[in-house]
Amino acid sequence: MPETDRLAAIHAASFTNPRPWSAQEMASLLAMPGSFLAERPGGFVMGRAVLDEAELLTIAVAPDLRRMGTGAALLAAFEAEAQARGAARAFLEVAADNAAAIALYTRAGWRPCGRRKGYYRDGPGGAVDALLLERTFAQPMA
Repeated sequence: MPETDRLAAIHAASFTNPRPWSAQEMASLLAMPGSFLAERPGGFVMGRAVLDEAELLTIAVAPDLRRMGTGAALLAAFEAEAQARGAARAFLEVAADNAAAIALYTRAGWRPCGRRKGYYRDGPGGAVDALLLERTFAQPMA
């Protein structure tokens, strides 16, 4: 199975709202300058870094592998790669009703920095806000 097909399958098992990303969408994102991917069995994280900022695009863990540390390991891999690429801070968006993800990010030092009203569509006529979270990385001493 091509890499992006495998990633799309994990994403589809992980997300129904917002809709899961297709293999083509994954390939397009990975082809963008600054994009990167980190994987663990049953999960992955995609991000991008430009100059001194990074963005966590998505993190997905197969449902049967959750609560085993995979998400935390993927988040740490994202942070390490973002810093290696020169990022001083990173951002992400998370559905305001995704308590498990918010707890993961909060434990890792991410803090709220904004909100996007109705960002995630929740079926016909409904929507869920996105919380914007930020993580500042410690800078190495000169």
